Formats: sequence, C-alpha cells, structure tokens
Amino acid sequence: MADQIPLEQWFWEMPLLTRWWTSSAIACAVLVQCRILSPFNLFYSYRAVMKGQYWRLFTPFIYFGPLSLDLLFHVFFLARYSRLIEESSGRSPAHYSYMLAFAAAFLLCLAPLFSITFLGSAASSTMVYVWSRRNPDTLLSFFGLLVFRAPWLPWVLMAVSVAMHGIIPRDEICGVVVGHVWYYFNDIYPPTHNGHRPLDPPGWWVRLWEDRPAETEVDDVQHDVAVAAAPVPAAEVR
Repeated sequence: MADQIPLEQWFWEMPLLTRWWTSSAIACAVLVQCRILSPFNLFYSYRAVMKGQYWRLFTPFIYFGPLSLDLLFHVFFLARYSRLIEESSGRSPAHYSYMLAFAAAFLLCLAPLFSITFLGSAASSTMVYVWSRRNPDTLLSFFGLLVFRAPWLPWVLMAVSVAMHGIIPRDEICGVVVGHVWYYFNDIYPPTHNGHRPLDPPGWWVRLWEDRPAETEVDDVQHDVAVAAAPVPAAEVR
C-alpha cells in the first residue's frame, strides 16, 4: 500500500494563496462554532461597507458555514481546484491573485442583484469551472457511482447542491458565469485577436507580488538561453 501523505505535509505543500484561503475558511468556521464570531458580522452588505465596515468585502469569501459535512465538502473542493489552478499559473502568485481579485470584484457586483450574502461557494465554483474547461479530457468519478468528463463537474456539483438543500444554487451559477468570462478572455479570446490578453495583470500588480516585473524575468531567461547556446571559445577547449 502506498504511503499516505501526512496532513501537515499536505498543508504546507499547498501554494501560498490556496493555503491562506483554506486556512481562513477553516478558522472562520471554528470561530463561528465557538461563538467568537457571528455570521451577522461576516456577510456582504453594500450599505454596511459604505458605512465603513470594509471587512465585509473579504469575509463573505471565507465563511462557508459552521463545522459540518457540508463545510468539509466545500473546503475539499476549494483546496483541490484552487491549488490546481494556482500551481498552473507559474512560480509567481501575481497571475492567480489577479484572477482571485477579478472574480471577487465581479461577484461583489452580482451579489446584490441575486440577494447573495456569502460568496465563498461562488468563488470556489469559479475555480472549478475554469479548471474543468482547461482539462476537457480528464475523467472524473463521483463516489465511484458516476464517471464523467471534467467540463460536466460544475453541473454535477450543482445537482448535488440541489439534492442536498432543495434550492437552486444561485451563488454557484454566478460563480460559473464569472468563471466563463475569465476563461473566455484568457483561453479563447487571445488566439483569435493576435494574442491580446485583456485580463492579464498590469505591470504594477506584478511588481506588487514580485521583486521585479515579469518582463525582466523573461529577459533574464532569454539571456541565459543565449549564453548557453553560444559557442565555446577555442582557448577554452581542452
């Protein structure tokens, strides 16, 4: 039997932003369960934000409910698909953080229209949708009962949500809409518009997350490749 990865090792192997997001979700649930925090102080309210309660721009994305199997379900999918996307975004967290910021801003705009107060499930659905569209040939199994390709995953999760709660998951639908917008402008739009990528992070955002701009790093890599490919001077040949 293959050795199982210790929980601590699994946690520290997660990329930075996924680790913080997952940790915040678990910590928030524990604090609410212990009655140190109240959900009434965590949900998104435009009026409350305008009155100076700016933390409500962030807390709706880290509260998935009290300690329960439903919370475990959400945290599992959050950690799994957020990690997969962040790891595929490269060494720098700049691109993934920009994706999170875009999704959060978009969802905050949609939330009042659909009376959504907590946005963690919506943001998680965005990650699931983007990953599923980028891996169309991957086969998934749902508890060994249903085998399907990755693009069906968001819809399977919605069906499970309807079966568990008996209501249409408006938050997950909004997450899919935001995920499709991101996927379209990053994966479909550029090849048909001369490589133009309107949702790439601007230079100042990259510098905010890195010690130097991404362009400098690319230049250094090209320089290293050129040096490696250069012919060795005759005097150095033994």
